[in-house]
Amino acid sequence: MTDQTPHVGSDPQSWFGPASFMTFAKQVSDYWTDAAQRSVLFLDVLRQRGNIAQAHSARRAPNVLHYQAEPLIDGRTLARPVNYALVRIVPPADVVIDPHARPFVVVDPRAGHGPGIGGMKHDSEIGVALQAGHPCYFIGFLPNPVPGQTIGDVCEAEALFIRTVADRHPEADGKPVVVGNCQAGWQVMMMAAANPNLCGPILLAGSPLSYWAGVRGRNPLRYLGGALGGTWLTALAGDLGHGIFDGADLVKNFERMNPANTLWEKQYNVYSKVDTEAERYLEFETWWGSPVLLNAEEMQWIADNLFVGNKLTAGELRTGDGTRLDLRNIRSPIIVFCSWGDNITPPQQALGWITDLYENEAEIVANGQTIVYTTHQSIGHLGIFVSGKVATREHQEFAGAMGMIDLAPPGLYEAVITDVGEDTANPELIRGRYLFRLERRSLDDIRAFGNNDPEDDLRFATAARVSDVNLALYRATLGPVVRMMATKQSAEMMRALHPARLGYNIFSDNNPAMLPVRDLAERIRAERRPVPADNMLLAVEKTVSDWIVRWLETAGSVRDALEEHAFLTIYGNPLLQAMVGFRAGAEATLRRADRDVVREAMEAHRQAELETKFAAGGLAEAIVRALIYVRLPDRSIDERGFNVAKALCDAQAQGARLSQARLKDVFRDQFLLLTMDEERAVATLPDLLPADPAACRLALADIRKVLDASGSLSEEASGRLARIAAIFEAGAAAADAPAAPQPGAAKAVPAVPAAVPARVPMATRRAPARNPAAKAPVAKQAAGSKDRSDA
Repeated sequence: MTDQTPHVGSDPQSWFGPASFMTFAKQVSDYWTDAAQRSVLFLDVLRQRGNIAQAHSARRAPNVLHYQAEPLIDGRTLARPVNYALVRIVPPADVVIDPHARPFVVVDPRAGHGPGIGGMKHDSEIGVALQAGHPCYFIGFLPNPVPGQTIGDVCEAEALFIRTVADRHPEADGKPVVVGNCQAGWQVMMMAAANPNLCGPILLAGSPLSYWAGVRGRNPLRYLGGALGGTWLTALAGDLGHGIFDGADLVKNFERMNPANTLWEKQYNVYSKVDTEAERYLEFETWWGSPVLLNAEEMQWIADNLFVGNKLTAGELRTGDGTRLDLRNIRSPIIVFCSWGDNITPPQQALGWITDLYENEAEIVANGQTIVYTTHQSIGHLGIFVSGKVATREHQEFAGAMGMIDLAPPGLYEAVITDVGEDTANPELIRGRYLFRLERRSLDDIRAFGNNDPEDDLRFATAARVSDVNLALYRATLGPVVRMMATKQSAEMMRALHPARLGYNIFSDNNPAMLPVRDLAERIRAERRPVPADNMLLAVEKTVSDWIVRWLETAGSVRDALEEHAFLTIYGNPLLQAMVGFRAGAEATLRRADRDVVREAMEAHRQAELETKFAAGGLAEAIVRALIYVRLPDRSIDERGFNVAKALCDAQAQGARLSQARLKDVFRDQFLLLTMDEERAVATLPDLLPADPAACRLALADIRKVLDASGSLSEEASGRLARIAAIFEAGAAAADAPAAPQPGAAKAVPAVPAAVPARVPMATRRAPARNPAAKAPVAKQAAGSKDRSDA
């Protein structure tokens, strides 16, 4: 039946217009009926949330993985047992895995919540890697730690897991890609620093590495350790927990960052859209509402050395056997994905380690490290790993570009992802809806994001020393008393009564008061009468909600400003700084990593080796050097050129593949030779060309194909290509000219490195049937040449 009642809109003036009192009363009745129904349905959602949390916590290995997993290694069985495990993600039936694709390993953060966030949805880090044909593995953990396990034990276990994955895929194009989410990022970097050649590209998603970094007025979480007087409260929590630190405390620290969302907005969003939001809310709360435990020793190490001490980027950490952990030792490409909307790991904390380790980008190149970063404009911290939009854009593009990144020359790059437009050249060479390219950047680009001044660094260093003093005082005075009073039973009771758990359990079916809610909610769903969207009282409700949100946001901002002011005032006091041992001028070197004489000696040795390689190699080295030389002025790498080179390589390879390590060596060496002495590198190109005119001309044609893929060249790049063409044409002409035979002399052929067994062009020509590998290596090198040529 059509409602013939005159309409009264949300405009207050219409309330006193021609609309009758009965119409107004109907709007009031409709609103309160809907509000009452929503209240019961919202209570039922909370009841389901509590039941799910209890059932989830009762599982032996709770996780929120969307995919079926096959256990491979249980960390509890290792010589130094840990509560971590390696599992293989079983691909869905409609997914085809490429046996030559490098495996992906996703490492979940143990930051209070349970495992599975990286594979929680179909569109996730694991999901996009599977869709791209990559084998996927997952490193997760159990809710309870193994007694006595340490952070060092966990890093060793992760190294074993990565090694196991690599051994399972000997035919893969490269070493495993390792994805470290949030707090798993620093753990992966420590593992990679201790095992420099173990991993393939390392993707850090929302991972803090430089804990003091940030901008005044915008990054308040970094002040928390100093505001609390240091890490003695961490020790107190561990002692009260009978040697166990409750991850629920970490969850509460995250929640306090946004009181408006924690106290009102998240719940009101479900209440106001209870008919449509319940499923999404319950899915997320399954992960959020199941905090895990850590050994007190583990959490104390994290707080002392990272959150407050900031010792990782300074190179002040050591493994159990005394090995110094220096992030500059990592040989894998490092990809950093961060967001300006992330208030837990802002870009300054995700990228500040680069300026902590290096003075300029030339040092990065000399060290042979490849660093790529990208910044999202708005996504929040959790959205970096769980947002479907982020998964289908950033993570999907990174998954498809790992081969290109792995072969990129040393240096600092920004990954730029843009929509494919009508004016985009050669769109058929682009996979998907976005164009992925790497653009060279300098450390000034990182510094432009904002960071501490030297005086603020001194404040953080002072807070770290005050923390050490307070921790020592606690352990010498109050600590023994607390440990004597705390029992296993009291610790379990404290954890059960923690607000992060109690708020779930109190609304579950364990509460007798919730028993009628289920039946009442079912009846309401059968007779649901949602209020029209233009109801005037609904508009008032939303306005009041907006007021509450703004008030809580203001209260949070005032709290953050007061904490920041207190921190800067207290720890900026020259007297306090002097009392903890800092003298005037100490701020100049606080965050700089110390010199590593051994590493510098190795760099000098590599430079000396490079001096011998200007005229060493063959056609593959010549092609790579030519491509790099032409694209040097453009300072970018484009996926289109890489895809062309890869297609040429695959067409010629006919099943034979050159190792990724050898390809990386070729690209790195040729780039460094051009960086060392560009003119000499170009002048010695003829020494690399074979005495085969057809090979020289076909190689030049393939060079043009790769360069043309990215569109028109700049004027300077065009001039460089003309110079390269002249060199290759001259080489072909010289090979055409008959040489006067010398009695008793054999024709000279340029020396071929052992890893490059043949001198053939990139052109697609059939190899002898019984030895298809003879021509493949050079083709494969040329295929990857675009990756490093654009630097």
